Amino acid sequence: MEIIDTHAHLFDEAFAGDLDEVVARAKECHIEKVFLPNIDESTVPGMLSLCGRWPGFFYPMLGLHPTEVRPGYGEVLDRMEVRLASGNPFIGIGEVGLDYYWDRTYYKEQQDAFRRQVEWSLAYGLPLMIHSRSAHEELLEVLSPYKAEGISGVFHSFGGTAEEAADLLSFEGFMIGINGVLTFKKSSLPDVLRTIPLCRVVLETDSPYLAPVPFRGKRNESAYVCRTLERMAEVYGLPVEEVARQTRENALRIYPKAAK
Repeated sequence: MEIIDTHAHLFDEAFAGDLDEVVARAKECHIEKVFLPNIDESTVPGMLSLCGRWPGFFYPMLGLHPTEVRPGYGEVLDRMEVRLASGNPFIGIGEVGLDYYWDRTYYKEQQDAFRRQVEWSLAYGLPLMIHSRSAHEELLEVLSPYKAEGISGVFHSFGGTAEEAADLLSFEGFMIGINGVLTFKKSSLPDVLRTIPLCRVVLETDSPYLAPVPFRGKRNESAYVCRTLERMAEVYGLPVEEVARQTRENALRIYPKAAK
């Protein structure tokens, strides 16, 4: 059984003291690959360093997280695009999107940055890794004009309603990313997940955040994706091995550069 964690930030300082052990635990739990969405310019060197230390295990993405959009973001995006244009190692554009949960100061700027990075996805043939929080309608507004252009990727850390899931599934080139929230006692996600075909789902951790039960509230890590996998298998009424196989296949279909 081989499992892919499609979203983890193992370059985060939270792992500075025991990264070797974190990687070892992941491999012991049959984690075959871990995808690393970027946050901002400062995280790129550390992310690429991990990919150099563990080739074929870590796979990088490049993007500007929506909460990092602030004055000067245009210049940051200019520099990131230079990286994309120079024989880049990235398997996707991410982590990008919209986040209005805490702050709406850069409401329009986030949309501008997101739109530009969606256009990178098309120009460079790289799928998206999309973050959306308290921004469902705005997300649809930005993405809808590109619907017919073949955009693809993952709507990461989904926790919405069945109706919102249906909106996202209407973008045929996208998967829904499911993480430890599925295991939370009061989560409505199990009921919603039953409305989403398994062929449209991928596994993720969002490490170091959103650790599944029984680790909730602690630092998350890639090995814990197995807890989400087990709960997902229960929800779908399928063997764990079958869910692992299908979600792995889904991930590599969306991010084909990680299959090489």
